[in-house]
Amino acid sequence: MHEPVASTLAAWESFYIIVGSAAGALTGLQFVVMTLIGETTEPTSRNETISAFGSPNVVHFCAGLLVASILSVPWTGMLAAGLAVAVCGVVGVVYSAIVLSRALRQNAYVPVFEDWLFHTILPTLAYLALLVAGLLLAPASAAALLMIGTALLLLVFIGIHNAWDTVTYVTMSRGLQGRTSTATTGEGAAGAAERPPVPGIVVPNRETLPPANS
Repeated sequence: MHEPVASTLAAWESFYIIVGSAAGALTGLQFVVMTLIGETTEPTSRNETISAFGSPNVVHFCAGLLVASILSVPWTGMLAAGLAVAVCGVVGVVYSAIVLSRALRQNAYVPVFEDWLFHTILPTLAYLALLVAGLLLAPASAAALLMIGTALLLLVFIGIHNAWDTVTYVTMSRGLQGRTSTATTGEGAAGAAERPPVPGIVVPNRETLPPANS
């Protein structure tokens, strides 16, 4: 690696080690999320909801790991490293458009603004930042590296937020269903319809549940 390139990237070495390691380790969160989704989602809609709200989290974590790895390679010049990062940004933007189409197509969950923000808007901005920063890495290394670092952190936090949001949504949904089922045990459908609601038990629709990813 040429000395100017080595010194520029070396200043960010610890940062990329931390972010890349965290992104790789946090991918394990999705195993928990997929298990919960598989237990609670109807089979007919499971594939679409996972493609729209589950798989993108893995992609975000892997993108963070990939870009951190790219910038840890002993490059001989910034141009090649920048082009590699820019390609990751292009792929990410295209994938974000695919995720948007899947979210619009699935019908198992009605997304709220927070879902659109963390599943489509912020990821697209992060990948656009990678694209622009990759193109600027050679002529403006300091600013480009700062932009790349910000984008990687954003992708990691997006993945964490979405995974946790899914876990809390599924957990609360299962809890409400269990309480409702216990309250109506031993009664017929007609008797349950005539009986006054049990105090403290409210069965909300999807819009009133905490925003999350099915």
